Amino acid sequence: MCSGRVDLGFVLKAFSNGVDGVFMGACHLGECNYITHGNYHALKMVLLCKKILEYIGLNPERLRIEFMSSGEGQVFTKVVDDFSKQVRELGPLGSSEDIDRNELKTKLEEVRKLVPYIKMAKREKLETHFESEEEYEGLFTREEIDELFDEVVSYYIDPEKCQACMICQRRCPVEAIEGAKNLIHIIHQDKCIKCGTCFEVCPPRFGAVQKITGEPVPPPIPEQERAVKRKSKEK
Repeated sequence: MCSGRVDLGFVLKAFSNGVDGVFMGACHLGECNYITHGNYHALKMVLLCKKILEYIGLNPERLRIEFMSSGEGQVFTKVVDDFSKQVRELGPLGSSEDIDRNELKTKLEEVRKLVPYIKMAKREKLETHFESEEEYEGLFTREEIDELFDEVVSYYIDPEKCQACMICQRRCPVEAIEGAKNLIHIIHQDKCIKCGTCFEVCPPRFGAVQKITGEPVPPPIPEQERAVKRKSKEK
């Protein structure tokens, strides 16, 4: 019911599924029926997504948001006709950008996995509130998006510190951590969404979860070496 409920992941998934353009219609700014002012959230999401599409190599004009009321049928018709014409001129997804479909799908899927991380990294700007649409122009820059993806964090469980307490495994929202009682845990990087939950819940006395930026993640230790070796208590 509210444009603010359209998640960044939904838009990226639509493009990943091969649609040539995505249009969002939202209430006029300042006229939201809810106290959340979801249309402002939608605008910020679209502006961020446009920069992400540009980063991937897609034309950001394939995504558009327009503000109108439910009683403005003629406005809706005109805007949709205009956007449809624009998308037809751009051609099938990736064609005018000269990007292979399979390569493009892979890029979009990789970015979609990072949506929770992107939301956290850009939380401050996503919570920024201005009064007019014009004030949002330039909220996100190509340079900061480049930096965002260049500095993507990864999480790694240090096998020397892991005590197999299973807290991180139970709290991982996407079940990306493999482990069991008395077995050193590992993070499956292909499943990890970089949310940082494991890093936050790992007991300080262990400090087993490490945050890695700009460096390759060490490979997981072999399964046969995952038994936890606890030091015997001194008498």
